[in-house]
Amino acid sequence: MPDASTLTRSASAGPVTATAGRRRAARPWPGARAARSPAWAPGVRRWAGLLVLAALLASALAASVALGSVRIGLGDVLAAFISFDGSNEHVIVRDLRVPRTLLGVVVGAGLALSGALMQGLTRNALADPGILGISQGASLAVVLAILLLGVSSTAGYIWFAFAGAAVAAIVVHLLGGTGDPRSAPVTLALAGSALAAFLMALTSAVLVLDATTLDQYRFWVVGSLAGRDMDVFWSVVPFVAAGLLLALGAGRWLNALGLGEDVARSLGVRLDAVRALVALAVVLLAGASVAAAGPIGFVGLAVPHAVRMVVGADWRWVLAYCALAGPVLLLTADVLGRLVVPPGELQVGIVTALVGVPVFVALARRRRLAEL
Repeated sequence: MPDASTLTRSASAGPVTATAGRRRAARPWPGARAARSPAWAPGVRRWAGLLVLAALLASALAASVALGSVRIGLGDVLAAFISFDGSNEHVIVRDLRVPRTLLGVVVGAGLALSGALMQGLTRNALADPGILGISQGASLAVVLAILLLGVSSTAGYIWFAFAGAAVAAIVVHLLGGTGDPRSAPVTLALAGSALAAFLMALTSAVLVLDATTLDQYRFWVVGSLAGRDMDVFWSVVPFVAAGLLLALGAGRWLNALGLGEDVARSLGVRLDAVRALVALAVVLLAGASVAAAGPIGFVGLAVPHAVRMVVGADWRWVLAYCALAGPVLLLTADVLGRLVVPPGELQVGIVTALVGVPVFVALARRRRLAEL
C-alpha cells in the first residue's frame, strides 16, 4: 500500500493512465493554461489593442492629409497650420484634405458603430445599416429632393437624406415591433429587407423616368468623401456625437440581450426601451453618415466581425473598438483610392466594395456565422 508521500506526488502529477503496463501522466485539460493566466490579462490585452488602434488612426490621419495626386511632406502639412502662406500646398491641406479627413473619421465611426449595433440588436451576423432600409430611405429622399426641389449640392442633400433615413427606420421599427416579442429580431430583419427592396424599386423608377436626376444622383450614390467642406462636417457632427454616446452606453444592454430575452428581463432590462434607443442610435449614426458621404457599403458589416475576432463577444469592447477601427478602414480606403489611378481617384465607396466583397464571402462561409 503506497504511503502518504507517494499519494501526494501522484495527486500533484495529475491523473494517470495505464498503457501496455506503463504508467504515464495524462495530458492536462485544454483550459488549464487559460485558468493559470492572470485574471487581468484579457483587460490588459484589450487596452493595448485600443492603443494600437489609436496609433493606426493617427497614421491614417497623417496619410490622408499628406498623400494624394499631390504629395505633401509632413513638414509642409504642419506649416499649413502654423504659418499659412497661401501657397498651393497649404491651400490643398487646409481647404481640401482636412475637411475630407475629418469627415472620414466621423463617417467611418458612424458606419462601423451602426453596423455593430444592428448585429447586436437583431443577433444577425450579416446585419448592417442597410438591413433597416436606412441607406435606401436616404437614397429615395435625395432623389426626390433633386427631382422636386432642384437640390444640387452635397450640403443640401444632408437634411433630406437624414430625414429619409429616419422615416425608414421608424417604419421598420413599427412593422418589426409587432407580434411575438421572441421573434422580434427576425421580424425586424425581415421588415427591413422588405422595406429596403421597396424603396430601391421606387428610387430606380424615378431615375429611369428622369435622366437629369440620374446625372446628379449618381455622383452621390457611389459614396465619396471628395468635395465635402467643413460645412458638411459641422452639419453631421452633432448627430454622430449623440449616436456615439448612445452606442457606447448600449454595450451592457446588448450583452444582456445576448444571454436571451428571458434572462435579460430577469436582469431588469426593458427590451422595448432598449430596442428603441439602439434603433435611435443607428438612425443618428448611419443616417448622418449616409447623408454626408453617400451609401458606403461593407464598413458596417466587416468592421464589427473583425473586431469580435480580437476582443470576443463583450459588446462594450466591440463598440469601443469599432469607434476607432471604422475610421482607420475608411481613411485607408480613401487614401488607396487616391493613389491607384493618379491623377484621378477611385471613390471610397468603390474601394470599400472591392475590399468588402471577399470579406462578405468569407463571412457567409463561416459555419458559426450566426452565433453572436
